[in-house]
Amino acid sequence: MKNFLPLFLSLFSILPVLAQNGSISGKAVSKLDNQPIGFATVTLQNAQDGKVVTGAMTDEQGNFQLSKLKEGTYHVQVQFLGFEANKSENLNLARNQNLNLGTITLAPSAKLLQEVTVTGERATVYHQIDKQVFNAAQFQNATGGTGVDVLKNVPSVSVNAQGEISMRGSTGFTVFLNGKPVQADAASVLSQIPANAIENVEVITAPSAKYDPDGKAGIINITTKQGATDGYSVTASVQGGLPSIEDYNNAETAKRYGADATVSFKKNKWDVSLGASYLRNDNTGWRSGDVSTTIGNRTTRFPSEGERSFDKFNRTVRATVGFTPDAKNAFQAGFYYGNRTEYRLADINYNNTTRNVSTGEVIGRSQYFNHNLVKKQGKFFIANLDYTHKFTPNTSLSLSGLVEKDKLSGYTKNLNVRSQEVFDTLQYTENTNERPLDGLRLRADFATKVGAGKLESGYQFRHHNDDGEFVYKQKNAGETVFTFFPEFSGNVNLTNVIHSVYSQYSGKAGKLDYVGGLRYEHAERDFKIRGENHELNLSNFFPSLNVQYTFNDSWKLKAGYSRRVQRSSSFELNPLPEREHSETLEQGDPELLPEFVNLSEVGVIKNFKIGSLFATAYHQDIKNVINRVNNVYADTILGRIYTNAGRARRLGVEVGVDLKPVHWWKLYVGGNVYDYQIKGALFDNTVAVNNSSLVYTLNANTSFQLSKTTSLQWTLNYISDRATAQGEDSRYYTPSLALRKTFLDGKLAATVQWQNMDLGLLNTAEQRISTWGRDFYTTTNYIYEVDMILVNLSFNLNKLGKKAKFTESEFGEKEF
Repeated sequence: MKNFLPLFLSLFSILPVLAQNGSISGKAVSKLDNQPIGFATVTLQNAQDGKVVTGAMTDEQGNFQLSKLKEGTYHVQVQFLGFEANKSENLNLARNQNLNLGTITLAPSAKLLQEVTVTGERATVYHQIDKQVFNAAQFQNATGGTGVDVLKNVPSVSVNAQGEISMRGSTGFTVFLNGKPVQADAASVLSQIPANAIENVEVITAPSAKYDPDGKAGIINITTKQGATDGYSVTASVQGGLPSIEDYNNAETAKRYGADATVSFKKNKWDVSLGASYLRNDNTGWRSGDVSTTIGNRTTRFPSEGERSFDKFNRTVRATVGFTPDAKNAFQAGFYYGNRTEYRLADINYNNTTRNVSTGEVIGRSQYFNHNLVKKQGKFFIANLDYTHKFTPNTSLSLSGLVEKDKLSGYTKNLNVRSQEVFDTLQYTENTNERPLDGLRLRADFATKVGAGKLESGYQFRHHNDDGEFVYKQKNAGETVFTFFPEFSGNVNLTNVIHSVYSQYSGKAGKLDYVGGLRYEHAERDFKIRGENHELNLSNFFPSLNVQYTFNDSWKLKAGYSRRVQRSSSFELNPLPEREHSETLEQGDPELLPEFVNLSEVGVIKNFKIGSLFATAYHQDIKNVINRVNNVYADTILGRIYTNAGRARRLGVEVGVDLKPVHWWKLYVGGNVYDYQIKGALFDNTVAVNNSSLVYTLNANTSFQLSKTTSLQWTLNYISDRATAQGEDSRYYTPSLALRKTFLDGKLAATVQWQNMDLGLLNTAEQRISTWGRDFYTTTNYIYEVDMILVNLSFNLNKLGKKAKFTESEFGEKEF
């Protein structure tokens, strides 16, 4: 910390100097409706000779400030397309005076007052120097769903049968919400954000130094829809699902319904938004598996099949309050409460056979029924406060803090009985856990104009503490009470403390845009269990560079590099075994090393009359790859362990095309093809790892405008076979169809969705996962519900124009 102090003292020492010059400020508004006029041009002229001294643009709220001015007499002119210019003349500015012109009113031009009707449709994707931005409104198949459903349409992203989200083949990436980092598991975070509230999805594959280095594949930033510019707006939707067409003979029928609403209000200096949502989204299903193990001279095979279904409940309440007392200062406070509960039921019939390896003779047979119920629950309480001070239009200081207190809990109940009809207990194991979690994030960012570019520097402190109490109990045949297993039970504590500083410079030289920077980070991890400390202290630099060259309006070339880190969660570090299934005992490793990744890419963007195309080649070099691997724990139980499996690399190409050949038809196709290789060793170098595969994904949708108020969209999400450290995962695909009809001039919309289209012909929503080693083989086919019909009604009152920046979970969702 001593090294950081001089840096910040030097930053703050220059602030009084910046304030020693005169300035002129004001706010531009429309005379028509008193609304702020953002991005208006402000020109300062010398009153004596009329020469331009300096200029600026108003911000989104219409505010501007002209700084570093000498004493004298000036004219200030404010102008914007569609409005008559407003010129304030002969303004006398004294030495070091801060002259506020107050509200400057611009009258609409005569042309603006004439009735003009403009129709059009936003592009599905557009590109900036460091990111791709996808318009969520184009994906009708996500209506009424969650952020996960929106993300399925992005070419960089794929979602497998287990609900795991991958970005360019990697499950490790960081989620941002309206530019604020959320240190959380991506699927957990995105499943709580209503799709109807999402404006854009920004994919940042080579993040700059000002971002956290967390997330080995990069960053996905979710921006929420905008509220009223001045006044109020209300958006709301309700959704219901029709009865299941195929229920797989599950014990309970699936229930699917929900609602979400956002109310926004803005008046003068205040900006308030409140959002709430409830979603129940069950899914029926089936699984069929086959496992064999070999111990000494006996081999055991235990095929199984039965129900595997999910009951999912999400409840959220979010609020944000913004206060802007003047053009130089802005405050924002946020609150978030979330309650997420998930039940996973697996009722599986097993048929076991044990044979002598040498003779093939049957040693034993047994049949039993396994009733396995897993509950996960998380209650999240988060509050944040942000403050920004603008010394000049180009110099600012931002301070932010976030506090999080969560309670995670759950259980796994694993009951083995002789048959599904007769519940005579053979074995009953119960895992329970209680995990209070505390998190704190403090950040300071300073930005100023240096030369022709922008210099940004900052410091960040993160503290995360996760306590856990884990209890393992077991009851065997003939026993009336549970026996406590101390070797599988205990208290664990994970503490992460991270200090980081960064500096980066961005600018433009002719047709070349660039941003480059360096981040330094000191991270301390302390994992405690049963009086033992497992400590890991690391100091690392994270450089980054992004460039973009614009040849003309049609062609752009871009390239980027970023170093990233993927930290281990408490779940991956916890060595206490958990009986996840009848056939699985799962545990972590407190000595896991974080993954470090070097990301590099180069791409081209082409715009043409009927659309656009982009292609990006990329390379990922991944050190200390973390994989979940298997070994034999007992005849009918596999041990599942998280471990560093070696080194891996991905070399791929990502392509997207957005076309609108005619006014009634639009096509968007995004694909990703990469070669994945992993090499290393497992179990103290006793098992070599050397696997590879060519993987491709496809996310496509085509839309037909049947009438002015009716549209039809077909969507396909596909991921091919892919290699893992010990085996492979099969292909997985989900086609969907959505019909949308608007009423009341677009204020009301009804959408009917046909998700996971199959009709008994396509093997939709099925995925087989297989692993093998010297003494075991396991393969399981997971079958999820198909042909689901959902109906969504959404209502929008008042036009939209500002972002509702809600607070989200910073730490707890990662451990859910």
